[in-house]
Amino acid sequence: MRQQRHIHIPIPWSKRILAAAVAACAVIVGLSLPVGDILADQRETPSFQLPRYEKFKLQNGLTVYLMEQHQVPLIYVSALFPAGAVKDCDKPGLAYLTAEALLFGTWSYRKAQIEDRLEFLGARYYSYANLETAGVSVSFMSTDLDQVLPLFKEVIQNPTFDPGEFEKRKKRLLLELAQEKERPSAVLDTYFNKFLFGPHGYGNPIYGTRASVQKIGSRDAKAFYEAHYRPEDSALVIVGDFQTGPMKRRVQELFSFWKSAGKLSPSERGLLPAHDRSRILLVNKSDSTETQFAFGGLGIPRNHPDYVAVRVVNTVLGGRFTSLLNDALRVSAGLTYGASSSFNTYRDSGSFVVSSFTSTENTFKAVDLALAVLNRIHAEGVDEETLTSAKAYLIGQFPTSYETPGSLASLLASMFFYGFDETFVSEYRKRVEGVTVEKTRELIARHFPRDRLQFVLIGKALELRDRAGNYGELYEKEIKSDRF
Repeated sequence: MRQQRHIHIPIPWSKRILAAAVAACAVIVGLSLPVGDILADQRETPSFQLPRYEKFKLQNGLTVYLMEQHQVPLIYVSALFPAGAVKDCDKPGLAYLTAEALLFGTWSYRKAQIEDRLEFLGARYYSYANLETAGVSVSFMSTDLDQVLPLFKEVIQNPTFDPGEFEKRKKRLLLELAQEKERPSAVLDTYFNKFLFGPHGYGNPIYGTRASVQKIGSRDAKAFYEAHYRPEDSALVIVGDFQTGPMKRRVQELFSFWKSAGKLSPSERGLLPAHDRSRILLVNKSDSTETQFAFGGLGIPRNHPDYVAVRVVNTVLGGRFTSLLNDALRVSAGLTYGASSSFNTYRDSGSFVVSSFTSTENTFKAVDLALAVLNRIHAEGVDEETLTSAKAYLIGQFPTSYETPGSLASLLASMFFYGFDETFVSEYRKRVEGVTVEKTRELIARHFPRDRLQFVLIGKALELRDRAGNYGELYEKEIKSDRF
């Protein structure tokens, strides 16, 4: 559903085989060493450094990042706009449809011409909208720069929001929204966000509802674009096989004359909620034989000084396969195929969520066990061996998170939007290693809520209702209802 055309860099089979052999050797060596020795070996290697890049602003206020990467003859271009679902106000789904419609035609190209040209060149492209941002990305062979970049400029500067194409996409989205409610796992996060954040913009369903999408037209998308796709608030990121000097001149030539189409319209996000009691939302799916559940509370924003340290502790609790939650619910009790915890971080706030699924008859065993694990980490903290293992896991994973042009471009875009700098990369190892057993107790007490929790259960209400109210004030909805 709603699949995007993401970037994929093919690797020759010879290199894949070599990489697999190296990885296998690494696993064998890793198994023969204690975790403490592995971490000690990692400390002997230098910290991961972000490759050099240039950042500058055009006269119209557009922020540009240029990062050369010559390992493969590819270029990745991404434009980011502060135009996510938080700006939807009373029209949920508008930000998503606006982002989709950027590729429906421009002043110079029809939708079919855009698709034919990019696909003929073998380019990978997509547009997207999430909770806070929207954007367009494309990757292509570096030899095709002069054909792709002007087309990319047209897409983000001169979209026409063709009414016919817009209505076609809207009809498909309405079908997708109806189908989505048949898969509780696909809507659990949306229900939880809405229940946790309420009227605040962070509670907006990204894809909207059937009722809200039905009322959105191409004119609404055009107005949304004019209000929120503005060069002075946006970023252009280019990573790949190019020379910075000529690329800078090309960017200035193509993007310097882009001007805001209209006045910025203020959008109310609402106030962040302050929950004074535990609540539970029971979403009835009468034909279900299992229950999807999530519980948690408010978390931290992306630029919080404890961001990295919280990731370390969450790795222990539910951030990897060998976490406490997964071990308790899956490995030991056999109640589920998986359980996890996560911190979803935004610009102004965030959420802490524990989630899993189980059979209807085991629902409350699984919820109670997940709560017990959360309470146990509050009571007992994290021991040195477990903490050392979590640190080694995060340090080992970190460099591979930024090994492609696309992932580096995403990092630069996040730095722009969330206001952090390259020290996140250069000091990451230091910050991970700086988390002590004593520090974990402070972090758990401060950032891992266990009181006034908000619960969402999606399952057969007839068999869940009697006990669901034990967790807090009970609210109920039908999954067939259009609203979240």
